[in-house]
Amino acid sequence: MAVGMDLVVQFFPSFAAVVLAATGLAIIFGIMGVINLAHGEFIMVGAFSTTLAYNGALPFVPIPPLPLPAAMLTGALVTALFGLLVERTIVSGAIPNWIAERTLGRPIITPLYDRLLDSMVATWGLSLIMVQTFRNVFGNSLDGIPIPFGQLDYGAGLSIGTYQVALAGVAVLVLIGLYLVFARTDYGMRARATIQNEDMAQSLGVDTDRMYVLTFAFGSGLAGLTGALYAPLLSIEPGLGSQFLVDAFVAVVVGGASVVVGTLLAGGLLGFVDAVFSNWFGTFAGRIALLLVAIVSIRFLPAGLTGLVERIRERRAEVE
Repeated sequence: MAVGMDLVVQFFPSFAAVVLAATGLAIIFGIMGVINLAHGEFIMVGAFSTTLAYNGALPFVPIPPLPLPAAMLTGALVTALFGLLVERTIVSGAIPNWIAERTLGRPIITPLYDRLLDSMVATWGLSLIMVQTFRNVFGNSLDGIPIPFGQLDYGAGLSIGTYQVALAGVAVLVLIGLYLVFARTDYGMRARATIQNEDMAQSLGVDTDRMYVLTFAFGSGLAGLTGALYAPLLSIEPGLGSQFLVDAFVAVVVGGASVVVGTLLAGGLLGFVDAVFSNWFGTFAGRIALLLVAIVSIRFLPAGLTGLVERIRERRAEVE
């Protein structure tokens, strides 16, 4: 009984880690066709910004220490703005091309949209630059943030941080918010039109360039929110984002194209697998189990769990 309860409780932090780490990456990849290998470093920007705001040490912003919720909001906002800058300079090349056209008479950068390998190389280089820059500017670590809410006891001498369990609820709220954004807003409708047929969307008046900018900033903000939420649980040091990268990529591979449905199903499956193997065999075994699930998914479900759901829907429609 105690083992079963322990697995159930351990499932919540694993589910939260997978879902929160994957959402920003899934949105950028699903809409723009850009594989962002700097996704972990975007999470790092969120964690650093939150910690600096909480400690009243934001550079160039002379403000007093902020309460934790306001500091987390600051972390997500700073990362969204940073993502907007990266999109305009590296991903789309809009700013360098604007300068080049006025000096050389021609653009010098081809946008990275739907260029998977090129986007991987460019963002991998960006991640290396970001880690070293943060190390040079902030040193090897920052003072951390106390973990809120205390401990949750669930019998037999077992306990877990209440904040870690609460993050699972936050992950569900993030998915609900994403569903509302993509299903009920004008931005969501235009984003889905851009995904399905960019040329057709342009002919109908959708500014796809603007959609790409907003999407990259939105996905970056979600990565920053992940860093902000995990800032109290982490050692704030350059390179902290690498621990989220495996979860994020495995979730995108297993979940498939749908950001909401795919991430929810992948979070449930991977969270369960990680909780079982980490609880029984240790954290390293949990990481290996996640990679094995990704390999099996690529072999038998190339469209991910989203593709499986779509096939089930089509068969039911045929039967009816």
